[in-house]
Amino acid sequence: MTIAIVSHPQCALHNANFTHPERPERIEVIQDALRRYHFDAPITFYEAPDATREQLENTHAKEYVDYIFAIAPTEGVVTLDPDTWMNPFTLNAALCAAGAVVLAVDLVMKQIAQAVFCNVRPPGHHAEFDKAMGFCFFNNVAVGVKHALDVYNLSRIVIVDFDVHHGNGTQNIFQNDERVLYCSSFEHPFYPGYSAELDNEHLLAVPLPAGTNSEEFRSKVQTAWFDKIAAFKPQLVFFSAGFDAHIKDPLANLNLVEADYVWLTQQIAKIAKECCEGKMISVLEGGYNLDALAHCVPAHVNAMV
Repeated sequence: MTIAIVSHPQCALHNANFTHPERPERIEVIQDALRRYHFDAPITFYEAPDATREQLENTHAKEYVDYIFAIAPTEGVVTLDPDTWMNPFTLNAALCAAGAVVLAVDLVMKQIAQAVFCNVRPPGHHAEFDKAMGFCFFNNVAVGVKHALDVYNLSRIVIVDFDVHHGNGTQNIFQNDERVLYCSSFEHPFYPGYSAELDNEHLLAVPLPAGTNSEEFRSKVQTAWFDKIAAFKPQLVFFSAGFDAHIKDPLANLNLVEADYVWLTQQIAKIAKECCEGKMISVLEGGYNLDALAHCVPAHVNAMV
């Protein structure tokens, strides 16, 4: 069993402003914690490549990709919405973030690593087929999933999204793609909104009221997900790994702790071991308390193996 960590220095250069919660220190703290952690398997660090235009356009509308490239500033800051800002380094960071997940798929499918964590930003799960929002420009996980489906001819992929915000972008992209089982837990009502009418047999939503604790979280996701994931028999498992449901996080109102992330990861890893030789890829989404990130991320990565 081997673990790969994929990141890139460019990801720390994207910076909306000094008060924005999605700040460079997030991945810097995580990278330092990962280097110091004593993992239960050998670990190798990789530098992310850029995603290609073809890979982006396989996930997003060509016109949208063209728009992001065209609007990228050479100086100053461009605002796409109140939460989503670009500086001169944002486009390069977004290309590295998406490219990291493509590399992760290659590492796992070529059996170079069993589990991969992509320590990247900007995050991706709010980016829709043709829309940037919620700190996100390209949907990093979706780009990786599309790569796995098309290049490696997979037909059953699971995405487990435990970010505190519903991954509207991921759902938008895979709404009608039965090859992808999307399991999402999130605070509700909360940004960016959620409509149960859009759920179907391969979109398994677990909306959680503010104040949800560990016991309630574990009970609900176990009931909603585990048997259905096992029955789906995934060939590859992705995590959209947001740690903003943590009790210390300043942007949300759930009460999860480090042990909950470890428990969930271990339960999914058991299924992955039975179905796909433990092939798993995790990609950073939210999480805005630096101390929580430093503790939860390495524990989550270790739990994958």
